[in-house]
Amino acid sequence: MVEFTKITITNKILRYAPILLLFISVLNEFDFNYLELKYFSFNFPFVLIFYWSLKKAESLGYGLIFIAGLINDVVVGLPMGISSLAYLLICGFAAYFRNITLNPSLVKDWFFFLTTILVVNSMMYSLLVLLFSYNMNYSDLIVNLIFTFLLYIICANIFEVYQKLVFGNQNV
Repeated sequence: MVEFTKITITNKILRYAPILLLFISVLNEFDFNYLELKYFSFNFPFVLIFYWSLKKAESLGYGLIFIAGLINDVVVGLPMGISSLAYLLICGFAAYFRNITLNPSLVKDWFFFLTTILVVNSMMYSLLVLLFSYNMNYSDLIVNLIFTFLLYIICANIFEVYQKLVFGNQNV
């Protein structure tokens, strides 16, 4: 007699939530202009991709991350492939950090995330300004960097609770 697995349909859907959240976040380029908060922006896909690539690499596939980057480029109006390159660089940094870390710590992850987004944003800025003559506002870029960095610690705690509930205590 064949034994059915104890994974329910709801649990299967919850296991794909990081992918769904990634595509929702790139399709819905949310900002807070409607609240008249001019200097508040963050890059949620950076947080999502770094955390899940670091903690549970198999939950997001590189191909899906690349496609999400292409969708983000279309939505935001950037040259095709810029966001995909940035997202895959974030995956590479997370994979490197996962392999060299002996004792995982949220604070270490957080500061390595800062290094990662500094490098990735510098690379994106250089490509957009030098190759594509794209006009960028420095203050918006710095505000986005700071709030993305601060958002990571909050989201990492939420994602950790989610990971324990959905996936159990594996790889936490």
